[in-house]
Amino acid sequence: MEAEEADALAKAWLTLTDDGHGTCHGRFAIPSLQGAMLAKDLKARVARALKTTTAGDQPGPRLTKHAMGRAFLDYVECARPTPQAGGVAATVVVTMELETLMGGLKAASLDTGSRISAGEARRLACTAGVIPVVLGGPSVPLDAGRRRRFHSAYQRIAMGIRDKGCTAAGCDAPPAMTDAHHEVAWSAGGGTSVEKGRLLCAPHHRKIHDSRFQHSFDDNGKVRFTRRT
Repeated sequence: MEAEEADALAKAWLTLTDDGHGTCHGRFAIPSLQGAMLAKDLKARVARALKTTTAGDQPGPRLTKHAMGRAFLDYVECARPTPQAGGVAATVVVTMELETLMGGLKAASLDTGSRISAGEARRLACTAGVIPVVLGGPSVPLDAGRRRRFHSAYQRIAMGIRDKGCTAAGCDAPPAMTDAHHEVAWSAGGGTSVEKGRLLCAPHHRKIHDSRFQHSFDDNGKVRFTRRT
């Protein structure tokens, strides 16, 4: 068995290819241990999503390839960057014009060469896992991820104690699997504070920035989503 494990580790591989049309394709081979760890994590995320159906939403997912793919998105976005490259934690740089950050529709660019929608760019501007670079005029950098945009570790701890996890109705994602969201957009003058912030898991953080949905707050302060008609 030890020889099999060593052989599996030596043969581990992964490929990722962006098709230029908004989708990245990949394949990998990893040892059974890490494969089991990944599968258990993703299945737990799918199971959690089954319980997050709220008024106006479609029924929760089942254990399908699509549900596992959505769970993998959640897994990737929740991962905290640790490797260092050139003295900086490995992050994705999102470049957008000031108009986009303020609510415009123009697409933003990643430092990998890919492009994302304006809504995704504004959502990522809440997240410390990326560095938003805002341009003005003839592509002149106006801001490169000023630290005051992001909630500090102590603010995150305080929000975790208060919110106890994702604040979307019916969601039980723990604080470690959430993003700190600005209730008033940072680009609209909202401050980075505990009082004006709330925790949302990656899927609900994506939804609150999705123009196809509107949101409201129930009597318990939980976020509820309805699809726009």
